[in-house]
Amino acid sequence: MSWLASSGLRTSTKGRNLALGLVPIFVLIILYLIIAADRNAINPAEKITPLPGAMLEAMWGLVFEKDQLSGRYLFWADTFASLRRLGLGLAISTLSALVVGLLLGVLPLFRATFGMTVTSIAVVPPIALLPILFIVFGLGETAKVALIVIGIAPFMVRDLASHIAQLPREQIIKAQTLGASTWQLMLRFALPQAMPRLIQSVRLSLGPAWVFLISAEAIASDIGLGYRIFLVRRYLAMDVILPYVVWIAVLAALIDWALSSASKRLYPWAHEADR
Repeated sequence: MSWLASSGLRTSTKGRNLALGLVPIFVLIILYLIIAADRNAINPAEKITPLPGAMLEAMWGLVFEKDQLSGRYLFWADTFASLRRLGLGLAISTLSALVVGLLLGVLPLFRATFGMTVTSIAVVPPIALLPILFIVFGLGETAKVALIVIGIAPFMVRDLASHIAQLPREQIIKAQTLGASTWQLMLRFALPQAMPRLIQSVRLSLGPAWVFLISAEAIASDIGLGYRIFLVRRYLAMDVILPYVVWIAVLAALIDWALSSASKRLYPWAHEADR
């Protein structure tokens, strides 16, 4: 009975927190609708704050009608192109952070040799490297993915290495006393405790990753969410820009939720404080 009561309490608390989290969003939506209705009543040709009907009309062709030149549904083509670049960038960054972070966190000699290099790369503004990436890799997909990797991988490496280095020293001593080798320390001791932190690092890196992706697509691309936003901005097409921005926010929220759910399911011991 006590277990059922505590489970029901947790469910009730989560529902309450979700409801409270949605309140500011609904307030912003209502506030926007009031402002948009007022501005459109004064000027029916208003473009800066389009009404929902205008946004629906503008997006209908992008979502449900094929483009006559490319034969693609542009909205979905943009979405898939951006998600492909983002996914590849996140995958490479995560793998790099896992390998380098483990080495930096477990091996003092490796940390002394390469720690400063990782820090130096991390403090360089990634956007400043974009022209160099385009020169080196061209205007194709490689430069866009490379910008994401350079932008978020160093942060993830430093965060994971710092977490591993702060693990209880007595646990390492006990493992070594029992005859654990360096590889066993990395794979059986550090790796399991680092995985929840790695997922958290990916979640924290999602925002910057989207920024770097949109920036790269805006400068040199012929498809993608960022490309479409910057393409239509010259026409002040807020009826397209706003839905695209909202869609990016929805995608980011879904990815973050998926990562959080996976972490809680795979490593419940790391989320005891959240219960």
